[in-house]
Amino acid sequence: MDDPLFPVNLRLTGRRCLVVGGGRVAQQKVEALLEAGAAVHVVAPAVSDVIRALPGVTWDERPYREGDVAGYRLVITATGDREVDRAVYLDGETHGVWVNSADDPDHCAFTLPARLRRGRLLLAVSTAGSSPAVATWLRRRLEREIGPEYGELVELVAEERERIRAEGRSTEEVDWQRALDSGMLELIREGRLAEAKERLQACLSSSSA
Repeated sequence: MDDPLFPVNLRLTGRRCLVVGGGRVAQQKVEALLEAGAAVHVVAPAVSDVIRALPGVTWDERPYREGDVAGYRLVITATGDREVDRAVYLDGETHGVWVNSADDPDHCAFTLPARLRRGRLLLAVSTAGSSPAVATWLRRRLEREIGPEYGELVELVAEERERIRAEGRSTEEVDWQRALDSGMLELIREGRLAEAKERLQACLSSSSA
């Protein structure tokens, strides 16, 4: 797939999503959708016990039928059968539904990046579907470099941003980059959160003076 990609983060909480397939790969897709808060339904001739046990998941144990994609926000097919992938993808194009086919980039309206979460921080690595192994390899390298302190940094800065907005001040006039380069992350990493907050406030105060 050589088409240029447009990266987005979707809000799926409560949105109906369909997974076609009931095996190990489908399970991974279901779990990722559940993590995003989606309402997940599964269609497959055989649905694994692991998928059946996932909270909130519903399923139909049967082959995919034309028109099954209607009414869903997103569809992921993980069957390993390219004919099924193609049928689901074309069905999605007809109904205006975005379809991803696992390991079949020719039948994808969108691709799924390798993801790294640290609290509200989300990093995504994509190879446009051409090499998922490279994306996963790079994500694992990032996991070693980017620890939980980065999630705590996001929370600290977000809290300060809301405080500034509550005071009726513009957050655009503050030198956030100077504050982030001030050694805050190292303080958080050492568990010195109060000191990190004080340093953040001091930097922001001086930058907006």
